[in-house]
Amino acid sequence: MSSLMVQGTTSDAGKSTLVSALCRWLVREGVMVAPFKPQNMALNAAVTESGGEIGRAQAVQAHAARISPHTDMNPILLKPNSDVGAQVIINGQPIGNMDAVAYHAYKPTAMQAVLAAHRRLSERYPVIVVEGAGSPAEINLREGDIANMGFAEAVDCPVIIIADIDKGGVFAHLVGTLELLSDSEQARVQGFVINRFRGDIALLEPGLRWLEARTGKPVLGVLPYLHDLHLEAEDAVDTRQVAKREEHIKVVVPVLPRISNHTDFDPLRLHPQVELEFVGPGKPIPMADLIILPGSKSVAADLAFLREQGWDTALIRHLRYGGKVLGICGGFQMLGELLADPLGLEGPAGSVPGLGLLDMQTELRAVKQLSNVTGILAFDQASVSGYEIHAGVSQGPALRRPLVYLHNGLDGSTCDGAISEDGQVAGTYLHGFFEQPAAQQAILRWAGLVEAEGLDYAALRERDLERLADLVEAHMDTEKLRLLCGLSHA
Repeated sequence: MSSLMVQGTTSDAGKSTLVSALCRWLVREGVMVAPFKPQNMALNAAVTESGGEIGRAQAVQAHAARISPHTDMNPILLKPNSDVGAQVIINGQPIGNMDAVAYHAYKPTAMQAVLAAHRRLSERYPVIVVEGAGSPAEINLREGDIANMGFAEAVDCPVIIIADIDKGGVFAHLVGTLELLSDSEQARVQGFVINRFRGDIALLEPGLRWLEARTGKPVLGVLPYLHDLHLEAEDAVDTRQVAKREEHIKVVVPVLPRISNHTDFDPLRLHPQVELEFVGPGKPIPMADLIILPGSKSVAADLAFLREQGWDTALIRHLRYGGKVLGICGGFQMLGELLADPLGLEGPAGSVPGLGLLDMQTELRAVKQLSNVTGILAFDQASVSGYEIHAGVSQGPALRRPLVYLHNGLDGSTCDGAISEDGQVAGTYLHGFFEQPAAQQAILRWAGLVEAEGLDYAALRERDLERLADLVEAHMDTEKLRLLCGLSHA
């Protein structure tokens, strides 16, 4: 077994992307490889075949490695539900909420879970590509670190550091990060990768020579800026669009403070017949054909925020003019008459009124529902697949008109979601709903796009994973990479 760890100078430096690229490159080299992230803080999650929850980025990396996502690939997942606290998920299952101080005290226990998961992976895969979190040079987080150098030191693995030149200051990022590491950690760093470079590489060469002379570390590659690269984001909302055709519809998604699994909307954002707009705080809801309420990690608090923004009255006006409304997971719960949180799972215990657009009530319960499901749309017979991640159980007359008939629902359930009698309001607990072309087309037709086409999102993901592997082959020191992965000898 050999592990290679990718750390970054900042968040969004390209760690997730590089791990995906290395996994696909290694697979093409005939190597069995698995991704691993000791600790992830993100509200974009995926569900494994065994019913565990991991970061969405690790699921994508597993696809890159052509293996099924597994909870061992991301043993610690932190899902923020306030500015100072998060739900803590260990080995795919939630163990409760902790504030920052409580989690810091819990880190030694979390580290044992991390090392055990890494050990189990190492028994099945000869190479593990590890992703760090944030930056290893965050001084306030160094004590008890399990996400970056603390892990690398514990398992004795080499590290490469990536920085994003498109943000500016790339040499300061790399040199400064290295300087803030301990002597043993500096020795562990085996080289740098510069990400998202535009222009003539000859103009960068003097800087690369200076960097190598200044640090004594090689530059293992300069990866060019890839236009039109679309992989699921780990956390940040991706607002990039593709060119839209003359015949298209407008879809609006309000951005809630604790929006979760916003990767649900990537297939719509990339669809040539959908103009997708994310509406943030302080902005009015514009005219649209379809408004989608997204998932939320703190449904009651986000519902209060939605009302503070005046978006609830905008929804009523939108429906009055014939528009459609779809709620996904937490957004679906908001559409009901009542949201009850008697255990205080997502905030203060109690109940709050919903938007009253569907005749149902939701109660949050301690056991989270985690599963991958398939089915067909009730009104179209189109194939549906997706995954459930929610603590709420919804009941009421609205559920007698389901949106989806399930093939393999939890606890033998045969239905999901609801659609109103007038057909204007619908909701579902299924994330990943739009990745299935048939379901995507059916919903777009429901929203008013008569000649809706289907976008093969899985094919787009596969295309971009291959493009990333091509970059590794063309722009990185692959012999050095083989050496770091234990596949060749110096």
